Amino acid sequence: MSVNQVKLGEKIGYALGDGAANIAWRGVATFLFIFYTDVFGLNPAAVGLLLLIARVSDGITDVLMGIIGDRTESKYGKFRPWVLWTAIPLGVILSFLFTAPNLSYTGKIIYAYTTYIVFTLVYTANNIPYGALMAVMTGNDKERTSIGSFRMVGAFAGGMIVQGALLFLVSYYGDVNPQLTINRLDDKKYELVVSANHDVENASINTENGIALFSWASESSNTEKEPASATKSFRLEANKNYVFLVEGEANLTPESFSVINQKKGYSYSIYLMSIFLSLIMLVTFYTTKERVRPLETQTTNLRQDLKDLITNKPWFVLLVIGLLFNVYNSIKQGITVIYFTHYLHNQLLAGSYLVMLMVASIAGAMSTIYLGNKFGKRNLFIYALIFSGTVNALLYFCGINDIFAIFTLGIISEFASAIFPTLFFAMLGDAADFSEFKNGRRATGLIYSAGSFATKFGGGVAGAIIGLVLASFQYNGQDSASIANAIPGIKMLMSWIPTLIAILAAILMTLYPLTQKKLDEITMELNNRRAKLA
Repeated sequence: MSVNQVKLGEKIGYALGDGAANIAWRGVATFLFIFYTDVFGLNPAAVGLLLLIARVSDGITDVLMGIIGDRTESKYGKFRPWVLWTAIPLGVILSFLFTAPNLSYTGKIIYAYTTYIVFTLVYTANNIPYGALMAVMTGNDKERTSIGSFRMVGAFAGGMIVQGALLFLVSYYGDVNPQLTINRLDDKKYELVVSANHDVENASINTENGIALFSWASESSNTEKEPASATKSFRLEANKNYVFLVEGEANLTPESFSVINQKKGYSYSIYLMSIFLSLIMLVTFYTTKERVRPLETQTTNLRQDLKDLITNKPWFVLLVIGLLFNVYNSIKQGITVIYFTHYLHNQLLAGSYLVMLMVASIAGAMSTIYLGNKFGKRNLFIYALIFSGTVNALLYFCGINDIFAIFTLGIISEFASAIFPTLFFAMLGDAADFSEFKNGRRATGLIYSAGSFATKFGGGVAGAIIGLVLASFQYNGQDSASIANAIPGIKMLMSWIPTLIAILAAILMTLYPLTQKKLDEITMELNNRRAKLA
């Protein structure tokens, strides 16, 4: 087979790897913040700081992993073996990340820092070699764009699985199976008595439709009076009655209510998905192959590799753009469940919304091949940033009853934003070609470290932004009054705050120097060089 050709089966096998990785990555990006604040009981500002600090350290580890990958020698190649070696550890540490042991607040902070930093290290050891693998599967930039599209379809399919199924799995595994007694007081007003035969540290109660509002009945608790909310979280002690006033929804029966043990639900759901993650990673290892290797005359020279990297203008521009568009996407992902839970009062609807966004993402990734050939990668990137950001800003004007508009705007914006990562990882391969063309040397792993760094550090910056904005509104995920006061901040994070970041990225993308004409020249020249040495 030519160094430029990759069979369909291999492209699918490669795509499955990012599907597995996104079970971890999208699961963390979408659900870890609300798990830390609403289930584990951490302060949002503390969570934001944790995400930022951990991601800053990734800048060093990503570069180190790129260097290690370039210098790995095995019968499987330079990058493939890392997919094998990290498959099971990644699933294990993801499981620990969503485990909530009973600790003091300081103990919880230490546990969160430890498990999250280990997660980022293992993810780095997996994802940088995985990303670099795409660049050495073929030497053709257009074929690489095709592989990139397959990869993003796999990534979004993995994201769709975790984002669409997780909340339903949480409901299934976390079902408390309580004893419920309901007394009708009016057409849309009820008294609900809840009890269980076991303790639940963090129970959550709501109705199937998510419309009714809950408030404590005066005799049910010594807790101070709180505003009514569509989801009530509380500590449930065994064999104790908890009495709620439920208003705003008609024809309620005991079957209309669900009481969820959020800690158990999240943990068991992630344990299941972690098993699938590890198995799918093994499939990727066994179905892919490395074809492009550095020139045999190239000597190992870390100082020269770093010098080539720093002077590689396409790589430097991509590093900044990658950081910005990942902040954009990560803010949207990180706030979605909070937005649906506390603004729209329907957490399970977030699952449907996220699935629809993943479907739009798959369509956007698949369209990138055609649109990239039509407009060129650089121009398409700019257009997509402006379009996605502008549409996303319109979410600010949607009210709690504008569900159709929210879904429509979200889907349209997500279609365009799916183009960002599809182009980004293909363009990192172009930056590797540019370095080989200009300097006669190739350090693919080091160059692809920009992709992992931008993804993880961008997520950390996004987490810090979410934490700071919510903290400025005194958000506390376990207190109904503070949640109500934070609604303006939640709406801002869902709409125009990420939009500003997308527009800035579009402006900076104009500095990217590799046009399609230049890429065609580079590809032809490199193929000629390799043919002479074959």
